Amino acid sequence: MTDEDTRYEAVRSRDGRFDGEFFFAVETTGIYCRPSCPAVTPKRHNVRFFPTAAAAQGSGFRACRRCRPDAVPGSAAWNVRADVVGRAVRLIGDGIVDREGVAGLATRLGYSARQVQRQLTAELGAGPVALARAQRAHTARVLLQTTDLPITEIAFAAGFASVRQFNDTIREVYASTPSELRAAAAPRGGRDARRTGTPSAGIPLRLAHRGPYRSGAVFDQLERESVPGVEVVSGPPGRRTYRRTLRLPHGTGIVAVDERTGASRASGGAHPGGWLDARLHLTDPRDLTTAVHRLRRLFDLDADPYAVDERLGADPRLGPMVAARPGLRSPGAADAEELAVRALVGPVEAERLVARYGKALDAPCGALTHLFPEAGVLAEAEPHGPLGALTAALADGALRLDPGADRDEAQGALLALPGIDARTVAVIRTRALGDPDVAPPGVDTPDSWRPWRSYALQHLRAAGELE
Repeated sequence: MTDEDTRYEAVRSRDGRFDGEFFFAVETTGIYCRPSCPAVTPKRHNVRFFPTAAAAQGSGFRACRRCRPDAVPGSAAWNVRADVVGRAVRLIGDGIVDREGVAGLATRLGYSARQVQRQLTAELGAGPVALARAQRAHTARVLLQTTDLPITEIAFAAGFASVRQFNDTIREVYASTPSELRAAAAPRGGRDARRTGTPSAGIPLRLAHRGPYRSGAVFDQLERESVPGVEVVSGPPGRRTYRRTLRLPHGTGIVAVDERTGASRASGGAHPGGWLDARLHLTDPRDLTTAVHRLRRLFDLDADPYAVDERLGADPRLGPMVAARPGLRSPGAADAEELAVRALVGPVEAERLVARYGKALDAPCGALTHLFPEAGVLAEAEPHGPLGALTAALADGALRLDPGADRDEAQGALLALPGIDARTVAVIRTRALGDPDVAPPGVDTPDSWRPWRSYALQHLRAAGELE
């Protein structure tokens, strides 16, 4: 929505379909909001529009306490775009700026830091530092309002370099001190029963999505593909819980995400969308942002089901399938390198690799006992054949599958490896690289399905027309 008058109409109608796609700020109040904010609609001449929350914050606006604009799903554009801006946003979401700085981000993108700054500022109204700062503020708010971690620990867990920087940012973004922000989350009459999270007890979260969400289909797929020791799906259909182990930059994690039957429908009214309930057990809370980002990619929570369903629903073949399953998602991967190995070797061999080479958890949790083996470990242990070639390329950096990887370059590197066919590469591109528009060989995928061919294939599979 590039026309500001059209954006204002979305604000006036409180249209939640555009939450995360843009933000608006009110000059008379100094507050910025999501389009679906339930507050009284401001007059048009008092409204400014921003492409990101970071841009609004950089212009001096603070986040609305009613609609919490920092908590909306991310823009679906970053699922589709393969250019440097899209790749940069995905990397920032994964925490690269916090861990490696702007220089590290630029190196991964193959551009200078100045070029990255210029391109991000031109399109998003904010550079990499500002985007990372907005993300840190959101992470800090989540920790303040859902855990009993000491405020000093939260400052560093959220990625801030100092407590002073943390305090200043929270005041600027939320017009509150950290203590006030925490106190505001507690219900009247006592302690917030939800705020019991610690790195060992787990951090409770709601993972927001826009529009209808076909959770049953996603959990069906995750259950079919689960690898013992690393993943488990428990409970009856409609009330299942998906749990898995994660290798993270600062430690390890165990995550649990609940199937939500109500998440298959829009919530109605002017606020379509919903969330999945999750709990994260982290050995180091600094990994919260990265863990959340990877879960969002796995469950495809930043997709725009309205755009997907509109395009595919107009197709004579797919139309009835879309009508039967609105909001069907194309799951990604919690660990791209792990997904690539699993796509190559299959589930039985993946189970063997976990049992033989996976790192045992210091504290197993039920059926979750191991981390999936790292590429370097597999490359050394089983150096021959396609598996050895793939893991060696991953280990030495010849093949990159991180959130900022160039999809075409990754596909070329995969096809150059011995023993890896085009169908396996298509799976890796769809799942590990999150490409929404992949057409595997041998499957008729007309151009009218673009740029959502990955979703079209999910509909064909759900209808039993494709394995």
